[in-house]
Amino acid sequence: MTISLSDWFRESANWVFLIIALPTLFASWKTVTSQNIVRAVLYLVVALGGIAALFLMLGAEFVGWTVVLVYIGAVIILFLIGIMITRAPLGRAGVLSHDTNVTRPAALLSVVLFALIAWGAVDAFSNDGIVPFEPTATSDLGNLIFTRFVIPFEVVSIVLLAALIGGISLARRDDAVGDQAPKKSGVRG
Repeated sequence: MTISLSDWFRESANWVFLIIALPTLFASWKTVTSQNIVRAVLYLVVALGGIAALFLMLGAEFVGWTVVLVYIGAVIILFLIGIMITRAPLGRAGVLSHDTNVTRPAALLSVVLFALIAWGAVDAFSNDGIVPFEPTATSDLGNLIFTRFVIPFEVVSIVLLAALIGGISLARRDDAVGDQAPKKSGVRG
């Protein structure tokens, strides 16, 4: 079953998709191309928010709210804390830019890979329609995570906590070494 472009635009859900997808694509592009690390993280928040909205639009509420809570609520906060701890430059940084002899082949490779993946997806699923399915209840997923997968869930939280403590200790160690440097006294010998 093929759908024409005019039929596609008649569906209001497709307009909502475009309203969500276009700012998400723009924010994703700005995340990659921004030379200010803090702005790049904020653009990433917008991109992840758009992705969460698309998941909500598809009826995957659990995945959408997980993106909001885990990625936007936790990972982005860790990025910002990492930026503050390491005292990364907050202005425009020239070190984030690469020469054109690196960026142009990387951009070309990205376009070729996108085209290859898009062609593969369309070729594999072009004749298949969307089959209606019974969505999984969020309560079932919650019960599964906190019964069968409780140990891996807790291990991941401990690993994230250890990474945060390690980052703080590495950043503080630099301060401690700088504070213990020998001070010059006013006495000449």
